[in-house]
Amino acid sequence: MEKSCSLLIHFDKGTPALANEIKEALEANDVPAKIDAMKKAVMLLLNGETLPQLFITIIRYVLPSEDHTIQKLLLLYLEIIEKTDSKGRVLPEMILICQNLRNNLQHPNEYIRGVTLRFLCRLNEVDIIEPLIPSIMSNLEHRHPYVRRNAILAVMAVYKLPQGEQLLADAPEKIENVLTTEQDPSAKRNAFLMLFQCAQERAINYLLAHVDRVSDWGDLLQIVVLDLVRKVCRTNKGEKGKYIKIIISLLNAPSAAVVYECAGTLVSLSSAPTAIRAAANTYCQLLQSQSDNNVKLIVLDRLNELKSSHREIMVDMIMDVLRALSSPNLDIRRKTLDIVLELITPRNINEVVLTLKKEVMKTQSGELEKNGEYRQMLIQAIHSCAVKFPEVASTVVHLLMDFLGDNNVASAIDVVIFVREIIETNPKLRVSIVTRLLDTFYQIRAARVCSCALWIIGEYCISLSEVESGIATIKQCLGDLPFYSVSEEGEANDSSKKSQQINSTTVSSRRPAVLADGTYATQSAASETAFSPPTVVQGSLTAGNLRSLLLTGDFFLGAVVACTLTKLILRLEEVQPSKVEVNKATTNALLIMVSMIQLGQSSALPHPIDNDSYDRMVLCVRLLCNTGNEVRKIWLNSCHESFVKMLSDKQMRETEEIKAKAQISHSQPDDLIDFYHLKSRRGMSQLELEDAVQDDLKRATGEFVKDETDANKLNRVLQLTGFSDPVYAEAYVTVHHYDIVLDVTVINRTKETLQNLCLELATMGDLKLVERPQNYTLAPESSKQIKANIKVSSTETGVIFGNIVYETSNVFERMVVVLNDIHIDIMDYISPAVCSDAAFRTMWAEFEWENKVAVNTVIQDEKEFLDHIIRSTNMKCLTALSALEGECGFLAANLYAKSVFGEDALVNVSIEKQADSKLSGYIRIRSKTQGIALSLGDKITLKQKGGS
Repeated sequence: MEKSCSLLIHFDKGTPALANEIKEALEANDVPAKIDAMKKAVMLLLNGETLPQLFITIIRYVLPSEDHTIQKLLLLYLEIIEKTDSKGRVLPEMILICQNLRNNLQHPNEYIRGVTLRFLCRLNEVDIIEPLIPSIMSNLEHRHPYVRRNAILAVMAVYKLPQGEQLLADAPEKIENVLTTEQDPSAKRNAFLMLFQCAQERAINYLLAHVDRVSDWGDLLQIVVLDLVRKVCRTNKGEKGKYIKIIISLLNAPSAAVVYECAGTLVSLSSAPTAIRAAANTYCQLLQSQSDNNVKLIVLDRLNELKSSHREIMVDMIMDVLRALSSPNLDIRRKTLDIVLELITPRNINEVVLTLKKEVMKTQSGELEKNGEYRQMLIQAIHSCAVKFPEVASTVVHLLMDFLGDNNVASAIDVVIFVREIIETNPKLRVSIVTRLLDTFYQIRAARVCSCALWIIGEYCISLSEVESGIATIKQCLGDLPFYSVSEEGEANDSSKKSQQINSTTVSSRRPAVLADGTYATQSAASETAFSPPTVVQGSLTAGNLRSLLLTGDFFLGAVVACTLTKLILRLEEVQPSKVEVNKATTNALLIMVSMIQLGQSSALPHPIDNDSYDRMVLCVRLLCNTGNEVRKIWLNSCHESFVKMLSDKQMRETEEIKAKAQISHSQPDDLIDFYHLKSRRGMSQLELEDAVQDDLKRATGEFVKDETDANKLNRVLQLTGFSDPVYAEAYVTVHHYDIVLDVTVINRTKETLQNLCLELATMGDLKLVERPQNYTLAPESSKQIKANIKVSSTETGVIFGNIVYETSNVFERMVVVLNDIHIDIMDYISPAVCSDAAFRTMWAEFEWENKVAVNTVIQDEKEFLDHIIRSTNMKCLTALSALEGECGFLAANLYAKSVFGEDALVNVSIEKQADSKLSGYIRIRSKTQGIALSLGDKITLKQKGGS
């Protein structure tokens, strides 16, 4: 085993100093040179050099020095050097050091005394310490607190040594006397710590004797008191009541660190509602008073844990938690909103929504760069509030509709999706939403938001005035027709000449023109119409958003415009008695559609219309020319029914998730009613009474802990060697979040004693061994339990391999038994998770690692294969079940999971059924890190065959 080291010094890897140079510098009288030489000597020793020739030089030339820095470096040197021989006996030359240390402990300068006492804390050799004990004890009464506090630490270190109780039999009593008379807060804290660690009963007696003055003690001492309280209450639960009073009194301490520790201690020791409420209040105060963002994030984590175990108490604290939104940090705001959204009840929903509305309004005025992202988070929060409690939708929907034209496209998309859901779930708001949408439609700048808004207009404009307003709004936003013009001479030219002219015109239109006065002006395409081939007509300056988007070549939006106009015309036929008006509107709609098709097929735009959009527009034209009842039913009813089904599916999924969570969190079907009056009070306070009742409840319900079943435990036992090997070994693997514990049982199968038996392990992947292996002696046919800890730093499939090495009495060479490899499964680290479609698409676009696995399976049914992949990869299918229904020979689904390290794993399954009934296609895995993409790919390749 390597010796422990209490030093960590930066060592610049230049040319190392030579021992002779160091020796010369130490022998000189130059103090700065001596300091430099001592530093070099310490660094060389830390890097494995022995330097035995320097010891006598240091004793002769460095020991007598009066310089404080040199004396400090000398103590560091003495700490590092070997002080014992191979048999563990103290080297004779160490007697020289003893005299020097005694002199230092009686030195007139308090700094020299203090650093020497600090040095003795790290000394383990009893033979060196024993002669110094009277000097150490005399320093307990030194006039300077720096010396006293280090003397107490030295006494504690000596008392903890194997023979410490013989060396300092009366140490606890002496330290207790010091504690009663000591005034220095730091020395007092050290004295109490010594009693806590070495004589716990004395520490408890002192605490209970001075219980009224605990709140006046220093913060360092108060934190040690809390440590003691935690330890005592865990070992002796019956005494808990009187200690909880101490914690409650410390909740008003001026130190934030003490207050935070108090709240954590309260939560860990008591489940009484009064105690939990006090802890939650404390956390909320810290959230407001602390300016450090890291502290706020840690406090929010604690509140999140409280929310899981004591939701009913946290519900009352919701407005205090919401105050954390005043922080400009997005992570803090996101965490706060996540906690708040799970604490919403019918009682507090109005207050919460009002606060969120105020925050949305603030994002309009501020100039902060992250305002758009924050607004998006707020809109999503309001959306989920309105879905849970539809009655609040009316108060927020009109405010949010102001953000349909937001520069942040993501938040505008969130708004329009929210509006689409609310208009369906709240029929009373339909008229006002449609009117507002038609008024603000011209402000929308993003194509995706326009598409969704047009769909809403097409579906929910029902009355005559709404339908006519809808058609008028679309016409206004499209501007004047046609979308492009063709000059006479352009028509006369042949097509090849035309294409050349187009190229030259396009280039020239991008280049600024020089005017007569020497200034620059950008030529607009419209000004060239008189002498150019087919050219886009930009329309007037107030031309609508739809026109500008169409002229960028967005024909999907054109197809949506055509479909919306078709729906509006079909509805107009139902509500407009005048046939003339209907025909006029139909003609206008047809003209718009034909103009869009012409624009798509012209050479005015760099890219022609795509086939899908072209087919949809042509379908709309045919439909308006020849309408029938069947078609009318599909266009006016079926689309709406699909949307309603999608919403009900979503609601059903959310309800199922809530039910699943409810089943996990409660082990009892009904809550117990506490009858405090029936419990013997025995002079207990209300808090102690509550705590006792909660403890009884926990005991009765088995503390709500479900142990792992024996079958699961047996699944984790791995055989490492064969039954015929001289040493049999098997490991029980426990995977925690950030570490793996191997509990290895080693059995000696031979009739001989195995000496220096060592379990040597090595790892591959992001796994690291924590401790070095130890040697054991194993008697014939006996067994030994060996524990090995392995740290995990990322989600990646790792391999642990190694061997067992041992010696026997009659064989001179070491014997080796090679162990089976232990494969650490990625499935232990990833768990199913949920995210929105928009978030999934964003991550899919951002993540740089992709692993593409070709489908190769004996399974012949698409849905069965998808279920098999979901089971094998422990992922959640985000694609709605309704979208996977039916038999069409194709299937595409998105899967999502999150690792314990917070990494996201995205999977897209795209499969097709071939003519011979076999499945083909690809499974794509994307992640931020390479490890998770490769490991999941390997797992899928291994498991996808199925059937076996």
